[in-house]
Amino acid sequence: MASAWCWSCLSRLRPTTVLPSATPRITTAGFHSTAVQYAMPAKKKGSSLTPMRYRQGQTLRRKKKKTTERARPPAVGERKAMRKRIVLSNPNALEVEGMQDLSAETMVDARLRGSVIGLPVPMLDQLRAVEAFKPKQGWSIFRRPGTILRRDALEMGRLFEKISGDGDAPEKGKVVKKVITGSKGSGKTVHLLQAMAMAFTKKWVVFTIPDARELVSGDFAYTPIEGSKPTQYIQPSATAALLTRTVEANREVLSGLRVSQQHPGLKGLKPSTTLVDLAKMGYSDAALSWPVFQALWKELTATAAGPGFEKDFQPRPPMLVAVDGLAHWMVESSYRSADYTPVHAHDLVFVKHFLSLLQPGASLQNGGMLLYATSKSNNPSTYALEVALDQLAARQQGISATSPDYPQPEAYSNADTRVLDVFKPQTASGKEGILELQTLGGLTREETRGYLEYFAKSGLLRENINEKWVGEKWSLAGGGIIGELEKLGRRVRTVAEPVPVVE
Repeated sequence: MASAWCWSCLSRLRPTTVLPSATPRITTAGFHSTAVQYAMPAKKKGSSLTPMRYRQGQTLRRKKKKTTERARPPAVGERKAMRKRIVLSNPNALEVEGMQDLSAETMVDARLRGSVIGLPVPMLDQLRAVEAFKPKQGWSIFRRPGTILRRDALEMGRLFEKISGDGDAPEKGKVVKKVITGSKGSGKTVHLLQAMAMAFTKKWVVFTIPDARELVSGDFAYTPIEGSKPTQYIQPSATAALLTRTVEANREVLSGLRVSQQHPGLKGLKPSTTLVDLAKMGYSDAALSWPVFQALWKELTATAAGPGFEKDFQPRPPMLVAVDGLAHWMVESSYRSADYTPVHAHDLVFVKHFLSLLQPGASLQNGGMLLYATSKSNNPSTYALEVALDQLAARQQGISATSPDYPQPEAYSNADTRVLDVFKPQTASGKEGILELQTLGGLTREETRGYLEYFAKSGLLRENINEKWVGEKWSLAGGGIIGELEKLGRRVRTVAEPVPVVE
């Protein structure tokens, strides 16, 4: 017989006895209809923690990372050495037959215009010493370093010939001052290199500032000069580096010249002391570098011996001063004064000395050449310098400073008057010429053809070089800009040879 009670009714009855349970009892309200939940909470995915038990600690387990071997870091200065490494030879390039070297005869030979002449091998060490080569120039794609004789180079060679003239030549001992400008890639730095090579050929003394930015970027130590108003600053390490370059490049000339003047600030100098030994005192002890440089400059610009030094006096040779990146000297430097105000570049005595040579006066007593080049790839924006160069170009064209067409700074432009004073109008006195502006442009079509033929002879071009092809490349290079021509000429092109048909 079936029971009158159903399972649903029996499940609702409350038990009269409570049995002990292993899990804690959860009480609910009598009127609640939700079933009691005895299940443990669900574990989170990705959790590596185990439920904590009685008297058991909880630890965090992590996977150990595998140690990887790292390469040895480069030594101190290794990256900078690789960045500034100069390669002057490529053994894979072809040897150009019949290539002449730079000499006193070839640098003034108009028949060689448009041809590339090689730099003499013994002179390469001198050019390296004065840092005439730059890393981004294309010296490493040819068998040996060479340079093209363009019209500007031939004119400069004739100036070297006249200044070094023998006897009573009218232009012997003349001083030439030039500011070299031009578009990017027009060959301003290479023009300075050609000037250095010609100066070494003529046995001149060469002073170079390969990068004017380094003197104002705060890389060298500096110290103020006591009692100077406005306060002037000395850079001992930069002056010592200049003396080192000068001695290494001009050792042959300086070793044959002896001290001929009195130098009270330097002790231990004898009449038999050579100028090489004098310069060594400066770069061996940086504290004496500036007094030694002043003494060396006084010796090289002397025209007669001082009292007691007449015995071994020899005439001093002309000098070449080459500065690259002139615009960096026309702004405030990265140095700071005692009250933390920026120090103007003209307050650095090193910079002030070389800028004073552009002023009218006795700059180079024995003649020489001052070549100061600007830069377009690394050039600070200086409004005062742009106005000064425009004024210099206007004076060369015959425009008077009182003419309404003469360039003037714009109103309220706050142009730096110290920069304008460096390039103020000058008058020629004696053998010292006035400051000139030389703008380098592109090569002519004839010079372009000779330059590209040098690429073909070196094995870099496999083209039929004719007038039509040269005119095309001359136009693509912006009218013969030598930097763009180099990019076009160094692209190696191979001509596909026809495959023979086998029948």
